[in-house]
Amino acid sequence: MSINKEIKKVTTNTLQKMKAAGEKITMLTAYDFSFAKIIDGAGIDVILVGDSASNVMAGHETTLPITLEQMIYHAQSVIRGIDRCLVVVDMPFGSYQSNSDIALASAIRIMKETGGHSVKMEGGEEAVDAIRRIVSAGIPVMGHLGLTPQSIYKFGTYTVRAKEEDEANKLRKDAKLLQQAGCFAIVLEKIPALLAKQVSESLTIPTIGIGAGGNCDGQVLVMHDMLGINTEFKPRFLRQYLNIHQQATDAVQQYIKDVKRKDFPNDTEQY
Repeated sequence: MSINKEIKKVTTNTLQKMKAAGEKITMLTAYDFSFAKIIDGAGIDVILVGDSASNVMAGHETTLPITLEQMIYHAQSVIRGIDRCLVVVDMPFGSYQSNSDIALASAIRIMKETGGHSVKMEGGEEAVDAIRRIVSAGIPVMGHLGLTPQSIYKFGTYTVRAKEEDEANKLRKDAKLLQQAGCFAIVLEKIPALLAKQVSESLTIPTIGIGAGGNCDGQVLVMHDMLGINTEFKPRFLRQYLNIHQQATDAVQQYIKDVKRKDFPNDTEQY
């Protein structure tokens, strides 16, 4: 019997128990009420209200433009759609980097105004002070290491991180620091699978991988990618489970045909 099925409400403690039992954690992004309801109803463990909303909902090239207010709006919408899963809300670029006072104020706003269960922050050693303050205020924090999209202009590319030993060692150290600072889990994005395995085994808290191999304690994908709503983004780590783009295109074209040829609405579809 999986831990997942036994519980009525997924909490940070549930994820800890799942890691201890060797049960994989499932996480997907969602940004609105309707998809949150579907994903939660399907039995997901965690929904991430990702700052990827900047890309998939608003059409920006990076995650940087999305504001705290916009993230709060998306998280409010998601919370209304869920009954069971844990909801993690991304803290957007600019809402925590400048100092720990601003970081704490941002996290408090997210928790108070959305009803979300936790926040996620990118960065290692440089984010530790802010993480400590937020955790000490009673707000659970998920960390995020490896490819951190809010730092894309620093990296200059979305290629795999921590392939070189120096960066790999920093990531190992940062993971330990995040655990010590009180993070309940860490996302590992686009790093070599062997490094992700080593980090996962070195920590007592769960790791959630995206493009980090199968030895993390869980996996996350962006909903729009795995459902095939997006067609442009096809990295090696993505498994597409549906092609909504094609199905939706077909449906819209059929609707256009039916209206044009006066087939819709028919006699049974009117009052």
